Amino acid sequence: QVQPVEAGGGLVQAGGSLRLSCAFSGGTFGTPAMGWFRQAPGNEYEFVAGITWNGVRTEYGDSVEGRFVISRDNDENTVFLQMDSLQPEDTAVYYCAARNYRGGRVLTVQTAYDYWGRGTQVTVSS
Repeated sequence: QVQPVEAGGGLVQAGGSLRLSCAFSGGTFGTPAMGWFRQAPGNEYEFVAGITWNGVRTEYGDSVEGRFVISRDNDENTVFLQMDSLQPEDTAVYYCAARNYRGGRVLTVQTAYDYWGRGTQVTVSS
């Protein structure tokens, strides 16, 4: 079964940076649309960032705009999330999601994605 695999989470002090990666492979994945979501304890899933299959378009959640950058390397079947100026409120489990979609829109809702990773914990200390 196709499943994205996240890596790169950890503990960082406020103001620091982390870079998450998500490897996707298997089946007829090809070059899917990708997204990052996060979930803090007791909260709903929150859209963090999304990128089209070709990397042309990106979108960000309001709370991370200007601090996070999503990118992809289709030769390596990997998507990245560079997170700078991290704050304690960024603490959450971060999930990578994929969908075999080659349209021009960035997918920003949880239900738009078919495949999900198991998540990686990001903890930001104050």
